Amino acid sequence: MIKSELVMRIAEQNPHLYQRDVENIVNAILDTIADALARGDRVELRGFGAFSVKKRDARIGRNPRTGETVAVGEKAVPVFKTGKEMRVRLNRDGAEPDDGVAPIAAAR
Repeated sequence: MIKSELVMRIAEQNPHLYQRDVENIVNAILDTIADALARGDRVELRGFGAFSVKKRDARIGRNPRTGETVAVGEKAVPVFKTGKEMRVRLNRDGAEPDDGVAPIAAAR
């Protein structure tokens, strides 16, 4: 699902709201989460999950094309950990996944 589909679904579920208002609300929520992560804060949505930032230390990498060593600087990576209710909903059979932590589209 992409953001425009999310906006459309929310607008369909709330016919008393204009689609442009729903879009503004969704954008405000996502911008607020992004701003909090940029400040280094943790964002927790009970039953859904928690967004946080993890630091990756600087390291020596390798260019896969040439084999040359490359210095890779320290970077911050957003992480999402699912909440218990979300894990239960995704795993109806009751099996718990390892720890629920997954990096969000880590760019390399």
